[in-house]
Amino acid sequence: MRAYLAHLAVERGLAANTLSSYRRDLRRYAEVQDARGRAAIGEITEDDVRSFLVGLREGDAGHPPLSAGSAARALVAVRGLHRFALREGLAPGDPAHGVKPPTPPRRLPKAISLADVERLLAAAAGDPGTARGLRDRALLELLYGSGARISEAVGLDVDDLDLREGFARVAGKGGKARVVPIGDYAREAVDAYLVRARPELAGAGRGGPALFLNARGGRLSRQGAWMVLRAAADRAQLSEVSPHTLRHSFATHLLDGGADVRVVQELLGHASVTTTQVYTLVTVQLLREVYATSHPRARS
Repeated sequence: MRAYLAHLAVERGLAANTLSSYRRDLRRYAEVQDARGRAAIGEITEDDVRSFLVGLREGDAGHPPLSAGSAARALVAVRGLHRFALREGLAPGDPAHGVKPPTPPRRLPKAISLADVERLLAAAAGDPGTARGLRDRALLELLYGSGARISEAVGLDVDDLDLREGFARVAGKGGKARVVPIGDYAREAVDAYLVRARPELAGAGRGGPALFLNARGGRLSRQGAWMVLRAAADRAQLSEVSPHTLRHSFATHLLDGGADVRVVQELLGHASVTTTQVYTLVTVQLLREVYATSHPRARS
């Protein structure tokens, strides 16, 4: 397991959050196989792998049942481990090869309307005159204006921005960098934060390159950014707002406006256009709803 995780980190360049998930899933897998009396990876059978998957779905005294999506993610880690062990000569076969992950139900991304986005952004700065308020407004404007993930936004350094040209360089999953445009509203909000707020926040710490700073002058964490979003949603009286809400809304609104799906794919940093195409289902659903409520002969 240690060798496999090192391979993922060094040779595959997986993100830290992904590695953490793999490590957690594989630790649970090792505990289960140890309880079944498997002393080495070469002793594990296909039935052992299937039993592990069943256990994930059913849960036990120490773990709640996992959804199909979470169980599938854990099985991906397990299958990767066994492929690696076979390739490296650490096991005579791959017992996980024939075990298929459960198919999660297809869920459409949750996006909010443009009016709700504007309400959320208007409520972003609880106290607009403070450094924290300027930071929070800049953060949420940047998230919606660029479609960046929260982890990508808090990972930005000041030098990653070109406000004059309206672009930012973000580091996506697996360390893959991409350049995303920043709209005028986001540029103005970020510029106001840099001039009027960031120096004050930076004075509480030792300084550093991070764009978004916390109250102690250090880099704002992903959890801190999530709290900013949740607080703004509470003030705007919006429910079911998640860390990905602005990213989903960014993609959906672009497609509603006529953007090509491959352009949206590049902006979101998706490796495959198939991932982006789920947003086209959202726009089709919107068309269906508008038709059903607007056309005189849509309903009998």
